[in-house]
Amino acid sequence: MTIEFPAYEPQIKTIDQKPQIWCLVRKKWVAFTKEEWVRQNWLNYLIHVQHYPASLMAVEKEIHLGELKKRIDILVYKNSSPWILIECKEQEVPLSEQTIQQILTYQTVIQSGVLIVSNGNDTKAFQITGTQIQQITQLPKFH
Repeated sequence: MTIEFPAYEPQIKTIDQKPQIWCLVRKKWVAFTKEEWVRQNWLNYLIHVQHYPASLMAVEKEIHLGELKKRIDILVYKNSSPWILIECKEQEVPLSEQTIQQILTYQTVIQSGVLIVSNGNDTKAFQITGTQIQQITQLPKFH
């Protein structure tokens, strides 16, 4: 899947000599990391291009996998249910079988209809219907 991220000028500032970026969904300053850059570009794209409501997004949501606590990058809800689960990686991190396995593990808890893994340059997306997983080439519209 090819995502054309729009030009984006995020709010950035330095706190205690550490760069911070304003999160569009969490409405707070967060550490400006390479992964956060990809995450904020995705949020900007979902809100301003796809017109998904920011109020229906969760960012860095904690989930439990047995005894482990994990954080999922972006979860979009629709009709009060998980709809799209997005796992973001740094731009230099290739999307591998391990990346796909990570989001499939999260899926066992979340049960969303669409899974996306992205490093900002490369994106893979999958539609889940029952036990069927099909790769898709564009995001579903929010109606």
